[in-house]
Amino acid sequence: MATQSSFEDSLTKLEAIVEKMESGDLKLEDSLKLFEEGMKLTKECNSRLNEIEKKVKLLLKSASAKSKDDDSKA
Repeated sequence: MATQSSFEDSLTKLEAIVEKMESGDLKLEDSLKLFEEGMKLTKECNSRLNEIEKKVKLLLKSASAKSKDDDSKA
């Protein structure tokens, strides 16, 4: 099974792709390959960010509920 790279690794790869594409020195076929890879990395990054956002919301909700529970005991 392939290991999933970290968000930071994916973002670094995406930045490198953008730099290569912005250089304007690539053939059309190479640009298309890099674009496809960039879109895949973008999807992976967005997916990870969505997962993290859900976790943060859950943690905030849990902390808020705990705080309300502590307040009611005081």
